[in-house]
Amino acid sequence: MTLQQRYDSVLSHFEQAMPVAKTELHFHNDFQLLVAVVLSAQCTDRRVNIITPPLFEAYPTPQVMATATEDDVLAYIHSVSYPNSKARHLVALSRMICDEYGGEVPTTLDELIRLPGVGRKTANVVLSVAFGEARMAVDTHVFRVSHRLGLVPTSAKTPLAVEKALMQHIPEALVPRAHHWLILHGRYVCTALKPHCMECALTRVCAYYNKKS
Repeated sequence: MTLQQRYDSVLSHFEQAMPVAKTELHFHNDFQLLVAVVLSAQCTDRRVNIITPPLFEAYPTPQVMATATEDDVLAYIHSVSYPNSKARHLVALSRMICDEYGGEVPTTLDELIRLPGVGRKTANVVLSVAFGEARMAVDTHVFRVSHRLGLVPTSAKTPLAVEKALMQHIPEALVPRAHHWLILHGRYVCTALKPHCMECALTRVCAYYNKKS
């Protein structure tokens, strides 16, 4: 099987199995999406969705959150991973958005990664989900699933290398959904410690499964 055939099979499966694929984070505007993605780093979307309703009620916009103290925000997010640093980042990024971007979430990668607590993965999620750009955000799920399926070479040892490899082979129109396909597959089927291979429809084309079989 060629690499292109593997991509074609994987993408065709996901298009049929998950024609609609989107983030599981809950939000009502671009700023809330940004906040939720920052909070989701090394934390489950389920946990983030539990804490964000009261947080967003108290701080629905960057203008409001910019007036908060770190302790104010920490009171709402203390149950996420790394709550102290995330509280600091959320207050700081809110102030930067107000001071430098007119109170609007910036719309370019270079601008987004200037915000405290925002790396390339977070920026790519925002650009894809909020602004519809063809961006491939590589989290632990995307990284793991891409390697197991054999979509990227073993030499792709960093998230950026995986991102570049995937973007070379996934049609631009499919990239926003493909990002979620890989995340959801990794979250519920191709799990880290014990992948559910017997429940997976991709075993025929999966490099990991066929190597261990």
